[in-house]
Amino acid sequence: MNNSRLEIVVGLFLVLGFAAFGWLALQLGEVSWLGEGSTYTLYAEFENVSGVKAGAEVQIAGVTVGSVTELRLGKDDFAIATLKLDKDIRLAKDSMASVKSQGIIGDKLIQITPGGDEEMYQAGDVIVDTESSVDLESLISKFAFGGVK
Repeated sequence: MNNSRLEIVVGLFLVLGFAAFGWLALQLGEVSWLGEGSTYTLYAEFENVSGVKAGAEVQIAGVTVGSVTELRLGKDDFAIATLKLDKDIRLAKDSMASVKSQGIIGDKLIQITPGGDEEMYQAGDVIVDTESSVDLESLISKFAFGGVK
């Protein structure tokens, strides 16, 4: 009798533990069918995203508001960056996305400069007002070999 009571308590403990683990996995995974989620997706179209990697930060005024989830080549040979932004961040249609680096030789990130338009981007929209990264190697080679006058 005492042994079966212990087995029942251990079984309940395991069931509660697995339920808590499952709940945590669903919350961290942001399963869309369980709720709205805490992020939404925008796309940014760049001529050059050299140095930006999936997982790079998206910042506004130096504050991280999201991350880059994917980089791919789109139509017309433009680079398309998939940006996952916090749900509470609202971007005006005239906002600008730029490729910047943290420090002189730091990691690359996407810096968003908010605009003042009253119309806002919706999930799935494409930011076309972008500024690509500066290719320092080509600038130095142009300067070194007399390409810049």
